[in-house]
Amino acid sequence: MRYHGREVEVEGKIRLVMESALSARDRVGVQDFLLLENYTSEAAFIENLRRRYRENLIYTYIGSVLVSVNPYKELEIYSKQNMERYRGVNFYEISPHIFALADNSYRALRTERRDQCILISGESGAGKTEASKKILQYYTTTCPTRQNTSSIRERLLHSNPVLEAFGNAKTLRNDNSSRFGKYMDIQFDYKGAPIGGHILNYLLEKSRVVHQNHGERNFHIFYQLLEGGDEQLLKRLGLEKTNPQHYHYLVKGNCPRVSTRNDRNCWRIMTNALSVIGFTEEEVEELLDIVASVLHLGNMQFGENEYGETHLTTDTQLRYLSQLLKVEGSDLSEALTHKKIVAKEEEMISPLSLEQALSARDALSKAIYGRTFTWLVEKINKSLAFKDEPYFSSKSSSVIGLLDIYGFEVFQHNSFEQFCINYCNEKLQQLFIELTLKSEQEEYDAEGIAWETVEYFNNKIICDLVEEKHKGIIAILDEECLRPGDASDITFLEKLEDTLGGHAHFVTHKLANGKTRKAVGREEFRLLHYAGEVNYNVNGFLDKNNDLLYRNLKEVMCKSGNPIMSQCFHREELTDQKRPETAATQFKLSLAKLMEILMSKEPSYIRCIKPNDAKQSGRFDEVLVRHQVKYLGLMENLRVRRAGFAYRRHYEAFLQRYKCLCPETWPNWEGKLVDGVSTLVKHLGYKPEEYQLGRSKIFIRFPKTLFFTEDAREAQKQTVVITLQKSWRGYRERAKYQRIRHAVIVIQSWWRGVKGRRKAKRRREAADTIRNFIKGFILRHEPRGPDNEYFLDHVRFSFIMSVKRNLPKNVLDKTWPRPPPALTEASAHLHRLCIRNLVNDYCRRIQPEWKNQLEQKVIASQIFKGRKDCYPQSVPRLFVATRLENEEINLKVLQTLGSDNKVKYGVAVTKYDRHGYRARARQLLLTGSAAVLVQEAKVKQRIEYSALLGISLGCLSDGFFVLHVPTTDSKQKGDLVLQCDHVIETVTKLAIMADMINSVNISQDSIKFAVARGKEGVIDFICGAELRVVKAKNGHLSVTAPRLNTRA
Repeated sequence: MRYHGREVEVEGKIRLVMESALSARDRVGVQDFLLLENYTSEAAFIENLRRRYRENLIYTYIGSVLVSVNPYKELEIYSKQNMERYRGVNFYEISPHIFALADNSYRALRTERRDQCILISGESGAGKTEASKKILQYYTTTCPTRQNTSSIRERLLHSNPVLEAFGNAKTLRNDNSSRFGKYMDIQFDYKGAPIGGHILNYLLEKSRVVHQNHGERNFHIFYQLLEGGDEQLLKRLGLEKTNPQHYHYLVKGNCPRVSTRNDRNCWRIMTNALSVIGFTEEEVEELLDIVASVLHLGNMQFGENEYGETHLTTDTQLRYLSQLLKVEGSDLSEALTHKKIVAKEEEMISPLSLEQALSARDALSKAIYGRTFTWLVEKINKSLAFKDEPYFSSKSSSVIGLLDIYGFEVFQHNSFEQFCINYCNEKLQQLFIELTLKSEQEEYDAEGIAWETVEYFNNKIICDLVEEKHKGIIAILDEECLRPGDASDITFLEKLEDTLGGHAHFVTHKLANGKTRKAVGREEFRLLHYAGEVNYNVNGFLDKNNDLLYRNLKEVMCKSGNPIMSQCFHREELTDQKRPETAATQFKLSLAKLMEILMSKEPSYIRCIKPNDAKQSGRFDEVLVRHQVKYLGLMENLRVRRAGFAYRRHYEAFLQRYKCLCPETWPNWEGKLVDGVSTLVKHLGYKPEEYQLGRSKIFIRFPKTLFFTEDAREAQKQTVVITLQKSWRGYRERAKYQRIRHAVIVIQSWWRGVKGRRKAKRRREAADTIRNFIKGFILRHEPRGPDNEYFLDHVRFSFIMSVKRNLPKNVLDKTWPRPPPALTEASAHLHRLCIRNLVNDYCRRIQPEWKNQLEQKVIASQIFKGRKDCYPQSVPRLFVATRLENEEINLKVLQTLGSDNKVKYGVAVTKYDRHGYRARARQLLLTGSAAVLVQEAKVKQRIEYSALLGISLGCLSDGFFVLHVPTTDSKQKGDLVLQCDHVIETVTKLAIMADMINSVNISQDSIKFAVARGKEGVIDFICGAELRVVKAKNGHLSVTAPRLNTRA
C-alpha cells in the first residue's frame, strides 16, 4: 500500500495533534503526566500542575484520566465554538479538556454500543459539581435531537438548580458544596440523542438541617425562600422576610449571607426549573410548606413544669406546623413530648425529658427533610424518564453515567459522615485501580505486547476492615446498635478494640504505642486509609447509625394531609415488626449496587483538585495540593500506567508527524505502515528496550525517547519548511506563468473572431430590419402578409407598450391611448378588462362594514331614485345600524320579544290614529321576523314580515309611510300610518328585512290605507312651502310638504 502524508481532518477542520505543545513543555509543562521523566517524584508531579495552572491550563491527562484544577474564575473555554472544536476528535489530538473526555465517552458509546460512566471525585470546592454541569451542557448542546424529546434536554439541565437548592450548602471549604453523592444516568437512543435520565442519591448530610459549624450555612433552599419568596407566600407560610438569624436552625453557623451567592436570583432560577421539570403549582406549594415547617420545628421551644414534665411553650409554631403539615396540633404536641413503647402488643406512653424532647424535635426535622429530598429525586426521575415505550428497547438505547461523589475528607473532627465518605472513596479507589489495570492489560493483549505484572497497593484489606461480615467496623457498629443493654459510643469503641486489635490498619488510644498515642484521643480510632491516616471520634456514631424516629412521631406524620408527606411516611412502617436497616448498612448496600453499576460500564475519570482554601484565582497552595494528590491516588495511578510504556500512538499518526526525520519516509511512504514506522525508528536510533511495535500502534517506554524525537522534529522543522516553501513557490510561479500565457493567446484569438462575427451580423440584421420596415410602411393598409407583418407587429407592440405606460389609475380615470385602426376592437376589449380589474381591486379592498353600507345604498337607490323628493339629501348620509340604543328601549319590551327576536334596527316614529289622525310618539323596532310598534313598555302592534302586504310613501319630502296588512287578520287593527325623520333609511332596512324591495309603492298624489271594519282612509300629499299635517274637511289626512328637487 501507499501511505500519503496529509493533515488530520475532522468535519472539514484541521486539528492540531496533542504533541504540538511538547516543545513548550519547559514553560507550560507536559499535557500528560505519563510523559514526566521523573514520574515517581511527587514534587515533579506538583510542579507540572503548578506550571499549567499558572498559564490557565487547568486540565492535564494521566493517560485517559483527566486531572482538573479549580481556577476560581471564569475561563473562555466552554463556549459552543469550543464544544464544536472537540466534537468528534480523537482524545489526544488537541489539548486536554473536559469536553474531550465527554466526547470520547460519547463516541465509545456510539461505536462500541457499550454503556459508559464518568467518575468525578475530589474534595469539597474542587469543582466536581461544575464539572458535571459542563459535561451535561456538552451533551445537551452537541448531541443530535429527536422531535418528541426536545424537552428532555431542558429538564436534564434544570435538574441541577433544584438539586443544588435542596442538597447543597455553604461550608468552610466551598460556598456551593454538594452535601450528598449523586449518580446520574443519561439515556441515549440508537441515533445518539438524549432521551431520558435517572438520578441516584447517596448519604444526604441530614445533620446539617439541625446543626452547622461556625462559618457554614444550612441548605440553600431555606435562605432562597426567605430572600426570594414574595410577601404573600411568606405570610401564608408563617415566615418573615427578615434576617435568617431569627430561625434557630439557621443561626448555628452565624453566616446568613454569602458574597458569592445571590439567594434571590437563585430562588428565581430554582422556581423556574421546577416548572420546567414538570412540578405543578400544587406540588410546589406542598414542597414549600414542608421547607417552612422545618424552620418552624427549629423554633419550637420546650419548658418543664414543677413536676419535671416537658411541654411546648411556642403555640404559634405549633399552629403553623399543624397548618403546613396538615396534622392535628394536639397529636404533634403529644408526640414531641412523649414517646410510645410497644412490647408484646401493649403500648406504654412515657414523658420525655427536656433534652429528649429537643432530640425528638431535631430527629423529626431531619427525617422530614431527608425523606422529602428522596421524594424530590424520585419526582425528578419521573420527569426525566423516557416514556415512548413502543419506541424504546434495551437494544436501541445506551447510557452514560455521571458520578459526582464526595472526595476523601480529613477534618480536625471526623465523625460518622466522614467515616462513610472515606469508606466510599476506598471502594472507588479499589475499583479505579482494578479497572485501570484491566484496561491497560486489554490494550496490551489487543496489540500483542507482553503484559508485565504491576506491583501496587491493594486497598482491599481496608475495604474488608470496614465492610466484612461479622468482623468489619460496620458489622460491629450494627451489632452494638441492636444489642440490649446500655450500649454507647464508648462500648462500641471497646468492642472495636477487642475485635480488631491486631489489625495493621486500625489503631486506638489504648492500642497505640507511646508516640502514636499522643495523636489519638481516648474517644477516637484511627484508620490507615490508602490516602493517609484519619482519626474518627466515636461520639454520635450509634445515634447517627440508628437514625431512628419515635413511633408516635411516625404515627402523626403518617396521618399528614400533605400529599408529599403521605408519600414519605408510609403506614406500613407502623405495622412492620422488622427493625429498619441502619444508616451504615443502607449506605454499604447502596454502595455495593453502585459498584455493580460502575463495573457494568466503561469508566472514565475526572480528578478535581482545589488549589487553595481561600477560593482565590492564581494562588497555588503546594501543601494543600500535595495532600489532594495523595488521597486521590494520582501518583499510584501514574505509577500503574507508567509500569509499562509511557507513550503509544497509532502508526498512521506517528508516521504522519515524524516522517520528515527520515529520508526514506519523506515526503511519502510507500508500503505498509508498520514497515514505515520501523524504518523511521531505526533511522532515529531507537534502542530495542526503548520501544515495541504492536499490531496497530507503536509503544515507547521512556518519555525522554519521545522528547528526543520531538526536539529533532523541531530542529528539522525549519529546514523542511524552507525546502517546502522554495519548491512550492517555484512550482507555483512557473505554473502561473504558463497558465497566464496560454490564457492570453486563447483569449486574444477568440476575442478577435467574436468581434468580427458580431460586427458582420449586426450589419446584416440592420439592413434586413430597415428593408422590412420600409416595405411594411408602404403596404400598411394591405392585408397582413409576409411583406408587412414586421411593420404591423411593430405598430401593435408600440400600442401595447403605450397602453402599459398609460394605464388608468382608478375607476374614474377615463383616459386611454388612441389605438391604430387595426387594433380598435382589441383596444376596446383591453379597456373593458382594465376597468373590470380596477373595479375588482376596489371591491376586494373594501371593508365589510362599508360593503354593507353600499349594498343598502344601492337598494335605496333602486327604490327611491327619481321617485322620492328627499332621496338626494339622504345619499351623502350614512345609514346607521340603529337609531335607538338598548338603553332607550324598555327592558320589558326586550323581554317580551325574547332572545330569538333580537332587535336589529330601532327608530323613533310618530304614529297617526286611524280615527282623528292624532299624532302619537312611538318606537318602531325591526327584528329578524317582524316589525314591532312600541309605546314605552307596551307592544302596541306586531306585524310579521310574512303578513306585510306592502309599503306606501308619498313623493314629496315628508317622512310619511304606510305599512299595509291584511284586513282579514283579526290580530291587526288596520294599516299603520307612520312618520319618521329617517324615512329613506327606515324603509330601506324594512324592505331588506321583509324581502319587499319590489313592493314599495311611491304615490304622486295620495295613498289609500285600510281602517278597521272594512273602511278606507286617504292621505293626500300637497306641495307647499313648509311641512304641515292636518285633517281635511273631506276626512282625509292632508300632508303639505315643500319640494326640494325637481325630478326628471
